[in-house]
Amino acid sequence: MYTAKDFSHLLGITGMSDALLTKHFTLYQGYVTNTNKLLELLKTKESGTPEFAELHRRFGWEWNGMRLHELYFGNMVKGGVALSERILKQKIEATWGTVENWQKEFIGMGAMRGIGWVILAHDKKDGALFNVWVNEHDSGHLAGLTPLLVMDVFEHAFMLDYGLKRPDYIAAFMSSIDWHAVEERI
Repeated sequence: MYTAKDFSHLLGITGMSDALLTKHFTLYQGYVTNTNKLLELLKTKESGTPEFAELHRRFGWEWNGMRLHELYFGNMVKGGVALSERILKQKIEATWGTVENWQKEFIGMGAMRGIGWVILAHDKKDGALFNVWVNEHDSGHLAGLTPLLVMDVFEHAFMLDYGLKRPDYIAAFMSSIDWHAVEERI
């Protein structure tokens, strides 16, 4: 069984109200609860049945909702932490030329119409970095990539504070990145 992590240390973060964050934490806790419920239900279903198939299909949604939120909250901190000169910055510059070029693409993806996630991901097999759009939770993941930086662009992440001004939310998120946490994931 999984236990929801406590991200209350993010309350008071610049650019995101405590009301928004509290609602977002509650949504995340729902993914943890549903992941646990599905794990229990799956033990009772016989393979080859429609129930078995649908529960397994639903599991990816709940599991990824849980884990993506943990990565998202886990890569934020009050005041942000700057990107160091370590390997991640070198890889970003090797891929996009400059950190600013990477950031422009990442932010541009976050501003696209639609719901989902923007993820800076690392392919450990060949060392490549990619900015990836993940639609929903369970569609768009590139197999074998490790999420490094995760930004939630579902409406629940910003509508309460920003309405339709997604770029303002993205700016607040970008200023709250804990690059040390991101670098540890590589």
